[in-house]
Amino acid sequence: MLVMRSHKSCASNLDLNSDFYRLGASQFRKGSLNLKFQRLLINFHHLRLSSHFPLKICRSSARRYGFCLPPRLLQVRAMDDDVGVSSFHDWGDNNGAIEYRFSSSEGEDSDGDILLQPITDVDLPTSKEQLYSADDSVTTRQLTMLGRAYKKKRIKYGILNNIGLIMFSTVLLSLVDCCAWKIVRLPLAPLYLMRPFLISAVAVSCVGYVCVPLFRSLKLHSVIRKEGPARHSTKKGTATMGGLYFIPIGVIVAEIIVGFSSLEVLGASAATLTFAAIGLLDDLTSMRNNNVGLSARFRIMSEVAAGTFFSFWLYASDISSPYSMKTVVPLPAPLGLICLGRLYPFLTSFCFASMANGINLTDGLDGLAGGTATLAFIAMSIAVLPICSELSIFGASMAGACAGFLLHNRFRASIFMGDTGALALGGALASMAACTGMFFPLFISSGVFVLEALSVILQVSFFKTTKHFLGSGHRLFRMAPLHHHLELCGVKEPVIVAGAYVFSCILALTAGYVGLTSV
Repeated sequence: MLVMRSHKSCASNLDLNSDFYRLGASQFRKGSLNLKFQRLLINFHHLRLSSHFPLKICRSSARRYGFCLPPRLLQVRAMDDDVGVSSFHDWGDNNGAIEYRFSSSEGEDSDGDILLQPITDVDLPTSKEQLYSADDSVTTRQLTMLGRAYKKKRIKYGILNNIGLIMFSTVLLSLVDCCAWKIVRLPLAPLYLMRPFLISAVAVSCVGYVCVPLFRSLKLHSVIRKEGPARHSTKKGTATMGGLYFIPIGVIVAEIIVGFSSLEVLGASAATLTFAAIGLLDDLTSMRNNNVGLSARFRIMSEVAAGTFFSFWLYASDISSPYSMKTVVPLPAPLGLICLGRLYPFLTSFCFASMANGINLTDGLDGLAGGTATLAFIAMSIAVLPICSELSIFGASMAGACAGFLLHNRFRASIFMGDTGALALGGALASMAACTGMFFPLFISSGVFVLEALSVILQVSFFKTTKHFLGSGHRLFRMAPLHHHLELCGVKEPVIVAGAYVFSCILALTAGYVGLTSV
C-alpha cells in the first residue's frame, strides 16, 4: 500500500491560478475527492499510454504545486476529465492488484481516506461491457436509454400505421369515385367522396395543432383507470375530449358540401351532435369525480332514448327511399328486402346504443378507435351510395375527420377523443344505417367494435355464472375488452392497432360489396 499525504507547511505554496486549484483544492484538503477518483482501474503490466483514466501521474507535479511528499511515494496530480495517462515510470515487479489510499492532514477537517482499488487486465471491461455495471446489473440510465429507443421505434410503427391507413382509404375512395357512375347510374361530381374526405382530414389535422395545446392549458386531462394495464399509467395527464373539435368539423364540412339541403344529412348531423353532448357530459363528470362518470344505466337509457326519437323522426319525416317504405332492411340475395314494420324502431335504438358503446370500449389504445372508425365510415359511404348519395358525403367527411384526428391520436397520443368523440362516432354510424336500412353492412364494417363489446359481455357473464355455481368467479380473458387481453399476452400496442387496421380493411371491403349487392 502506497500513501500520499499533503502537509500544512506546503499547502501555502499552492498556486491559486493552477489547474489543480480550479478543480477544487478545498475538496482535496477535506479528503472528499470527486467520485471519479474513488475507483481507479489500473493494470501494471499491460497499461499503455493510450489508456484513459481521470488521473495523470507524474513525480514532478506535486513539487510544482508546492507539496512536500515523503520519499519513495507516488505523486498524483488531478486533471480534467478528458485527459488520459501521460507518463508512467518504473512500476516495479508487483503482479497483484494494488490499493492506493489518498488522505489529507488538515487536522479536524479531515474526513478519512479515499480508497482506489485497481484490478487486473482480465477484469477490465470491453467497449460493449462498459454498458453494464460490475455486478452485471443494468443501471437506471441504461434502462432509460433502452426505453427511449424502444419508444422511438414504437412511434415509427404508429406513423407507419397511419400512412398505411390513409393510403388504403384514398385508393379505395378514388376507385369508388371512378366507378360511381356505374354504381348510382347518375352523373356525380368529380371527386365526389374524395373531396369531403380530404377537406375534413386537412382541417382537423390543422385545427388540432391549436386545440391540443389549448386543451392542455385548460387542464382537460384524461384519468387512467387503476384497474387497467399498468403500462397505461404513463398516459396519465394526456389531453382528452378531442371530439369537441373533430366531430363538429366533420359535420360542418358535410353540411357545406351538400348545401344544407339534405334532410338525411341534417338528421344524421343532429344525432351525431346529440350523442356528442351525452359523451361530453360523461367526460366532465368523470374528470370531476376522479374517473367516475355517468352511471351505465343512465347513459344507456339516454342512448336508447335518442335512438328511439330518431326512429320516430324518420317515420314522420319525408325522406327519400328507393322502396317507398321507411322500415325496409335490404339484404343480399336470396333474402332480398325485409320489412320490419314496428320492429324497426327497436332495431334502430339497439343499433345506436351498441355502436356508441362499442366504439367507446374500443377507444383504449392510441389510434385504435379512430382508425377503425375511419374504415367503417368509408364502408358505409360505399354501401349507402346507391340509396342516398348525400349520406355518402356525410360518411366520407366523418372518415376524413377521424383520419385527421389520427395525426394527434397515433402512438404516442397527444390527445384522446374521450366519450365525446366515441359516442358521437357511434351515433353517426347508426344514423347512416337507420336512414337507409343498411344495418347488415354496418355490423360487418364495425366488426372490431362488435368483438370488443362481445368480449366485455362474455367476460362479465362468465364471471357471474361461475361465481354463482362454483363459489368463485373465473375469467375467459385476462382483461376485457379484447385489446387489453392481447396487451397482457405480450402483444405490443402498435402491433394490436396494426392488426385491427388490417382486419377492418377486409371488413370494409366486404361491407361495401354487401351493401352494393343488396340494393
